[in-house]
This record gives sequence, C-alpha cells and structure tokens, in this order.
Amino acid sequence: MAAIVDPFEARLIPSRAVRIGLVVPVSGVLGLVGPCAINCAVLAAEELNARGGVLGRPVELVLVDGGRPAREVAAEVAGLVGDGAVQAVAGTHASDVRVEVVAAVAGRVPFVYAPPYEGGGHAPGVYFLGETPGRQLAPGLAWLTRARRARRWYLLGNDYVWPRLVSAGARRTLRAHGATVVGEDFVRHGEAADRLDWLDRLDRVAAARPDAILLTLIGSDLVAFNRAYAASGLGAARLCGALEEHGLLGIGGDGTGELYASMGYFRDLRTDASLRFAERYAARFGPDAPMLNAHGQGAYEAVAMLAALAARAGSLAVPELDGVADGTTITSARGRLTLTGRHVHHPVHLGRADGLNFLLQKPFH
Repeated sequence: MAAIVDPFEARLIPSRAVRIGLVVPVSGVLGLVGPCAINCAVLAAEELNARGGVLGRPVELVLVDGGRPAREVAAEVAGLVGDGAVQAVAGTHASDVRVEVVAAVAGRVPFVYAPPYEGGGHAPGVYFLGETPGRQLAPGLAWLTRARRARRWYLLGNDYVWPRLVSAGARRTLRAHGATVVGEDFVRHGEAADRLDWLDRLDRVAAARPDAILLTLIGSDLVAFNRAYAASGLGAARLCGALEEHGLLGIGGDGTGELYASMGYFRDLRTDASLRFAERYAARFGPDAPMLNAHGQGAYEAVAMLAALAARAGSLAVPELDGVADGTTITSARGRLTLTGRHVHHPVHLGRADGLNFLLQKPFH
C-alpha cells in the first residue's frame, strides 16, 4: 500500500520520497466523501510507484483533514510546506478551504484542485480539474427550463463562496432563458443538525411555489435537505451541483424522477476509461469499498496530474511547472484530461436519480 503519513510524522521523519499533502475532508459536512477520496489517491500513488514514482522517487501521501474550518486547514498546510515536509498539494474539498490554502501556500509548491469550483482563482502553481458553473450547471438549468418547463426557480445553498457565485451566474442563465428566480437562501454549514430550521426553510420554499430548485448545498446538508424535501411531499425538480453516489445513498435514494445532479463523472458512466478505473479500484480495495464518486475519483486525478506535470517539467518547482502546464495530459475515469490555461475542459453529465443509482440523461460538451 502507498504510504499515508501523518502530518506530525511527516515533520519529524525525513524521507527521500515525494510527499504530497492530500487535503480531503474526513470530518464535517463533506466527511462522507473522504474514504473514497483517500482510496483513489492511494490507488494513484501506488500506480505511480509501480512505474518508478515521481522524478525517480517514491510517492507518499500526507493526509490533512480538509473538513475543518478553512483557516485551520490552511495553517496546517502552510506549516507542512514551510517545513519542507510536503513538496506538492492535492485537494478535493470545499472552495472556502481552497481559497485559504492557495493564500497560505503562496506559490511555493504546486497545488492541484479537483472538484467543481466557482471560477477565477488564478495564482502561480495552482491547477484546476473541476468544472466552473458555466460548464457544470448552466446547461442543466437551460435543459430543465425547456424540458420541464421550469420557469420559477428557487436557489438554495450553503453560505460560502462557491454557492454564492454559482447563484449569481444561475440568475443570469435563467433570465436569458425566460425563467424567474422566486427565492434565494443561504445556510450555514451543519444546518442539518437543526431540524426545525429545515422545516422553516421548507415552508419558505413551498410558499414561493417554484417549478425547480437549484441546490448548492454540500455533503450532509444536501442529504438532510433532500430527505426533508422528499418527506414534505413537495414536487419541484431539484438540480444539485454537489450530489454524488454517497450523498444519494445517504438520502435513501429517490424515486420521484425529479432529482438531478450535474457532474463530470458518475460511477455509472459506461465508457472504457470509467469501466477500467472501476475494475482497478475494485481489485485493489474489494467489492465492499466506498462507492466511487466524482469527488473521490477527483483525488486520483489530482495526484496523477501532479506527477504528469513533474514529468513534463523535470522538476516540482512552480515556475518550471507553470511553463509547461498547458498540454499536460492524464487518463482517468473521465477519460483523457488535458490542461489548457491551467484548467481542464471536459464533458459534463446530467444524471437523474433512479432509486440508489443515477440514470445519465445526456452529456454537455
């Protein structure tokens, strides 16, 4: 197994390995994605080590819990970078954490960020693998407005940078397609613990009489809302920007035919690349391993992209990596991914929940 090193141990025990700070949530509202993300990062590191590692050195992962408050996570990452305990950072976590980590790292080591994000954020040594709202959610908003005749929309998300900027873009998209926003609300992380508050918010949603709801809630908050919504008997379509397989399982599945997710990867994606990745994952971690999902496999992509950048530059120094970043390519469960402008542009899939699975409605290129 690829070594996963505790941050304290990484500071105390020198190693010739290339140590990558793996920032994934193992607590907090996104903690449910942590086990799969760790497995996928381990798989990437083991495959790299079987091929000689990175720059001729083995890869080790230093696990940092990205589910804690953003500044706390950033302070730990900054300490690891400052002590030379990690030579790169790979992350799949919320955008508020990303903003603080980018500032704390300050271009000293490369940082590959995997999940969908709000756009912008250009900084030396930072590379993005996820979709921006115009690619991830705008096509689904337009499609539901046409196909479901969804003219009245309610926007509900957590209160941080990604949901707020997604909602601002959604307003423009909906207006361009003749739809109207009839309500908007943002809730603090962990709102799921307050059932009475959820019921109050459901009353507000019901009073607005939306045809559809754009949900930029994350993790356990997204699970809690969808459970409460299903129990309420309300019937609007719901489009989610962060719903993946573990979240759908946490909801208990959905049989309404009105719950949608827009992501770059689903476990049920029937492509050669996706099927090969699933086979390798099952062979390594067994049939009872945490289910593959977009956030989890993003950790694989982040580790693999760091290695590809280093191989192309012959170095882990940020100026050299930035100089060769465009055109750097990896193959993951999504297929072939290539950096352009330090971003990846790749098809997004609209999935409709059907019980505990997603039926893929259509790809958006």
